[in-house]
Amino acid sequence: MGTMTRRDFGRLAMAAVTPSRFGGVTLGVQCYSFRDRPLDATIQAMVDIGFSACEMNYRHLEPLELARNRDALREWRLKAPLADFTAAAKKVRAAGIDPWAYTFNIRRDFTEPEMVRGFEMMKALGVTGFSCSANLSMVPRIDALARKYRIRAGLHNHSRISPDEIATPDDLLGARKGASDYLTILLDIGHFVAAGFDPIDFIRKHHAEIIAIHVKDRKRDQGPNVPLGQGDTPVKEVLRLIRDNKYPIRADIEYEYDGRDTMAEVRRCFEYCRAALLG
Repeated sequence: MGTMTRRDFGRLAMAAVTPSRFGGVTLGVQCYSFRDRPLDATIQAMVDIGFSACEMNYRHLEPLELARNRDALREWRLKAPLADFTAAAKKVRAAGIDPWAYTFNIRRDFTEPEMVRGFEMMKALGVTGFSCSANLSMVPRIDALARKYRIRAGLHNHSRISPDEIATPDDLLGARKGASDYLTILLDIGHFVAAGFDPIDFIRKHHAEIIAIHVKDRKRDQGPNVPLGQGDTPVKEVLRLIRDNKYPIRADIEYEYDGRDTMAEVRRCFEYCRAALLG
């Protein structure tokens, strides 16, 4: 998973001494934003931009060549050394970045051993939460394991409104009925707007159930991802709502629109959000 030396770790940690917390809001990044580079280069990128918190992404830990081979990927997950996950998270922490969450999407095709193994991976990473794009029918099983392993599951919404998918306010709130406090919401504000809903109103009413937001900008009516400030998502207003009300909700940037240079675009997102929080 990379060849960074102990000296590299020390240099990066010195560079990342300032927490990316502005106006009381922790501004982090979903590492999917750096999907064009391996883990070590992603760590360097986060340090260079100024992040001190992140949601680690499976793309940096799992073999990408198995992504389309479901059986082979499941087999890999069941056998992959947990020490590799611990080592990866150690690299991130050594650079002064808190890997508070992991992306682990649990779908209908998951076996129980694969689900359990995912939670064992998260324990090895030392995360306190995870982002989960799940089928609604899987939520009770997710909640049971989240309680057992004491890791908070953040149900992640997408914009496609379809049976057994999570997209609408009713999907998110209905999934939480009767669930434990370990089952939370990780609200993707761009997808929420693209599906036709208002993140400001939803956060005001349900902030106590939201662990984090994914910060992106999309156009309404299933419109495309666009640079922050160019779509219909009230990014500044959402960030200031969290700031002004002191909601304990993390804000993780997810760069997903088409840009020519990842570093330049993620830095642009970071500066946009920082200015909104300090303005």
